Amino acid sequence: MTKVKEYSNGEVTVVWKPELCSHTGICSNGLPDVFRPDEKPWIQPDGVSTEAIVKQVKKCPSGALTHYMNSENKVEMESSTDDKIKIEVRERGPLVVHGELAITHSDGSKELKSRVTTFCRCGTSSNQPFCDGSHKEVDYEK
Repeated sequence: MTKVKEYSNGEVTVVWKPELCSHTGICSNGLPDVFRPDEKPWIQPDGVSTEAIVKQVKKCPSGALTHYMNSENKVEMESSTDDKIKIEVRERGPLVVHGELAITHSDGSKELKSRVTTFCRCGTSSNQPFCDGSHKEVDYEK
């Protein structure tokens, strides 16, 4: 079962799925007043505009962060204007796949992913085939 945590400023709710997080630091580097990995709770959406929060959440490369407007009470999913899948090879990091994917795991289980998915390239992730940020600990070079 996937763990989900929600943090709200009353207008927008940030949804975090820690098992999907690739720990790139894009959230905390881009909006350090909200995303504070060294504090608990680590997401503190008060005092920053809803627009800034939404803009930063949309930059999450793993899809671990999403959001919904409280007035709509549903998770906003970005929809692509085309059906193309785009793959980005991050220097010293994961493969970042943009688009809708149907994944069949080695045990035969199936999983649908939408928006953005990060795949491990270094082989050290404890959440294979997905990236968990382990490449930083092993100083992955490729």
